[in-house]
Amino acid sequence: MTVQADRIALHELTRASATELQDGGSGGWEWAPGGPHEGSRFAAAKMLAGMATGRHRTGWGAYVIVRTEDGRAIGGIGFHGPPEDGRVEIGYDLADSARGHGYATESLGALTAWALAQPDVETVYATTDEDNTASQRVLERAGFRRIGDTPRPIGGRKDQHLFEQSRHDTEHDPEDDPEDDS
Repeated sequence: MTVQADRIALHELTRASATELQDGGSGGWEWAPGGPHEGSRFAAAKMLAGMATGRHRTGWGAYVIVRTEDGRAIGGIGFHGPPEDGRVEIGYDLADSARGHGYATESLGALTAWALAQPDVETVYATTDEDNTASQRVLERAGFRRIGDTPRPIGGRKDQHLFEQSRHDTEHDPEDDPEDDS
């Protein structure tokens, strides 16, 4: 499956590309300098585990972010599994050389829009380390709002900031609001 945006295309990993990424290879793509990150490799392994247990559903796995201008892979984005109770978690990473150009925001916006268009999704959420302000800005630019904090004791990680975007957030048109006469 592919989700197309303005400057990037998101290609869902196949079993073969996920296996190659998990095993330290390129997944079949030519990567921009600094990629792929360990997060992309971990996501590939998690997707393969979901395939092995029958939990994986097409569309709800890991994707490679490919820059259309040169065809290079610049990062990874995807879901932590299929939706549960109307909610799905999303995560992303970029090659160091691709940061600061809006690719993460564009990728996050495109995949979030796709997810919220699916009938079984009401909310897409993400977590960031409390000191990862760059990722927090990406989430905010993509239309997510911080709703609180959540502890993540796994691997000694710090508390996480929790962000979400719901279908209702994207349906709201500010021009429909009554004017403030004060």
